[in-house]
Amino acid sequence: MPLAFTPSTLVLAVEIAATAAFALSGLMAGARKRLDAVGLVVVAGLAAFGGGTLRDVLLDRRPFFWVEHANWLWALLVLCVGAMLFLRKRHLALTERAMQWPDALGLGLFTATGTQLALSLGQPALVAVLMGVISAVCGGVLRDIVCNDIPSAFHDHRPYAVCAFVGGWAVVGAHALAWPESAALLVGAGLTSGLRALALARDFRLPVWR
Repeated sequence: MPLAFTPSTLVLAVEIAATAAFALSGLMAGARKRLDAVGLVVVAGLAAFGGGTLRDVLLDRRPFFWVEHANWLWALLVLCVGAMLFLRKRHLALTERAMQWPDALGLGLFTATGTQLALSLGQPALVAVLMGVISAVCGGVLRDIVCNDIPSAFHDHRPYAVCAFVGGWAVVGAHALAWPESAALLVGAGLTSGLRALALARDFRLPVWR
């Protein structure tokens, strides 16, 4: 019997993809700092689960999404071990640019799911958008703080949280137009990740305080 494809199934699939993307960005950030295996797993976990956990705390949503889907913790461990073995074997160059692309994917996916979840709980549009931004940005902020870096979301001057903010409003607009949840998620995630990718490719910069 085929599995039923429902909006809730789509949200779960998108959130799994976002979690994997952020975990990979955290793993690469930790590897660049030459952390040991425990440190790599911790940083990957913060990047993957930090933003969504803060979102759930602010929305008073229980259980937390990674508690509700505890198998994700096992998946995170497997991903970290597999990635560490692969990176060691292949001797990949862990550059700043290489870390930005999985991070851009996670940014879009978490923005869309965070905004959608807040809307489903009856939150006002602005609050829902901010929940999407928090879901998408705060995992990377925690990742960088633990790695003793100024969070890249605040100092690389290329649009990051701004992309999430715009993508969140795309989800709100699609929701207001009564679009299917799958379409709203696709538009929000695609717009956010696309804007971030464009900012990286074209090296767009935000104004800097002087």
